[in-house]
Amino acid sequence: MGIKSFQGKRETNQIKEETQILVSDYMTTNLVTFKAEDSLDYVIEQLITNKISGGPVVNEKNELIGIISETDCIKHISESKYYNMPADTNNTVGKYMVTDVDTIDKNMNIFDAAFKFISSRRRRFPVIENGKLIGQLSQKDVLKAAISVEGNTW
Repeated sequence: MGIKSFQGKRETNQIKEETQILVSDYMTTNLVTFKAEDSLDYVIEQLITNKISGGPVVNEKNELIGIISETDCIKHISESKYYNMPADTNNTVGKYMVTDVDTIDKNMNIFDAAFKFISSRRRRFPVIENGKLIGQLSQKDVLKAAISVEGNTW
C-alpha cells in the first residue's frame, strides 16, 4: 500500500478563521414606519402596497414606541367591520399596536438571532441604537443570511 495523496507536513497551529455574520449585515434599514396617530386604514393600505406584514411605530424623535402588524389590523376589522358597526373614531395605530416590543442588537450573530426567532415566535425584531430605530431584522433576512453561507459554517 502506498500513499495516494501527500500534501506535505501539516501545520500544528491550524487556526480556522471564523467570521461572524452579524444582524447589522442583513437587517433592513429602509423601513416603512408608522406613527401612533396614523389610522388603521392607512396602515392596512401600506401593508398591502409594500407587501409587508407589519412595521415599527415611532415617535417624532424616531424612538420605537410599538409594533403594528397584520394581526393587529385584523383585530380592528373583527371588532368593527365584520359586525357592520360604525367606524370607531379612535381606530389609530396607538390603540391597536403592541407596546411590549422585543428588540435585537445589531452586533448579535445572525444565527443567535435565528434562535431568538424560534424561541419567541416573532416575525420581526426592531434594531435599536442609542434609543433610536436603526433597522429591523425579519425571518426572511435570516434566511437570506443562511443561504449566503458557504459550507457548514453554522
